[in-house]
Amino acid sequence: MPYYVYAIELDRAFAQTSKAKMKNPNADIDKPCIYVGSSSKKPEERFYEHINGIRNNRGPLFSRVVYKYGIRLRPRLYQKYNPMTTQYEAREKEKELTAKYRRREYTVWSN
Repeated sequence: MPYYVYAIELDRAFAQTSKAKMKNPNADIDKPCIYVGSSSKKPEERFYEHINGIRNNRGPLFSRVVYKYGIRLRPRLYQKYNPMTTQYEAREKEKELTAKYRRREYTVWSN
């Protein structure tokens, strides 16, 4: 089964929230706000689930941050890494991309 990482552009209003400021103390408000995630689903399918607040029997399949602030996928930030062969590899890449974009002073949210 393939695994994927993805990045979703968030509305700049997210950068003003206390949770964004806590996780991104060095963020430049003029740089993008993004959500970084990983999944066994293709990025387009995950984006749809986040934006539409999709749930299953176990609960929500979406991030509240993306549901409220999500704008669009940002393929240039992730597509060269996809697909990956293991869930572990995808989760590690998610962490790596989160750190990479925080170093670039983006406002980043990741679960």
